[in-house]
Amino acid sequence: MLVNVVRRFGAAALFGISRVGRMGTFLCQTLACVATPPLKGRHLVKQIHFIGWKSVFVVCLTGLFTGMVLALQGYNALKGFGSEAFLGPMVVLSLVRELGPVLSALMVTGRAGSAITAHIGIMRINEQIDALELLGLNPLRYLSVPNLLAALITLPLLGAIFNAIGVFGAYVVAVKLLGMASGTFFGEMSDHLRMQDLWSGAIKSVSFGAIMAWVCCHKGYYSSHGAEGVSTATTGAVVTASVLILVWDYLMTAVLF
Repeated sequence: MLVNVVRRFGAAALFGISRVGRMGTFLCQTLACVATPPLKGRHLVKQIHFIGWKSVFVVCLTGLFTGMVLALQGYNALKGFGSEAFLGPMVVLSLVRELGPVLSALMVTGRAGSAITAHIGIMRINEQIDALELLGLNPLRYLSVPNLLAALITLPLLGAIFNAIGVFGAYVVAVKLLGMASGTFFGEMSDHLRMQDLWSGAIKSVSFGAIMAWVCCHKGYYSSHGAEGVSTATTGAVVTASVLILVWDYLMTAVLF
């Protein structure tokens, strides 16, 4: 009985280590393709449009209501201490440091990351990836590299849009609905926001974009055959990428702040 338990535990541990190793190898191969020419510019522009431009609406909508909720909850909490003047700094620091990079990355993962995994997974089950390999072409240069570079470029921009829309939503609630002076709202904000906060948010967005593209491309590339395999890979990609983004966010916050 004990031997069977140890055997199962060892098999599960070896399986997990092999999966981690395969993901690491996949990332290294992708980075090697990034560092060596040629770069498929047409595919890169297409993925920038798909990941970035097509995600603007959902990012703006999420940022707007996030800022509005922050202002509403923060005003009621600070009012009990007579510190309503610090509502602006609380909102902008929360958005720039944490909520902007994290929520925009999660929304892009759900919208674009799932589609990337499904697209690559369908190419796998249709043997299109095998055909590229038979032609002597590296599939990662066509499938993984454009998505990785596009995510690195677009995620910081989407995070900045999220922050701007979030501050606007907080301004509407705080100034127009709750009657707070606009000078107080923006004056205290400019006194507390530092360049380090902006840089830390941008660095987080870049790293989150790398995680999203890496995990989603890997899951699609190694998806099993059949519609069920693609569905499982898509679900696993979104869940894994989202969890890794949150874990990495904690680690980066511990280092940067």
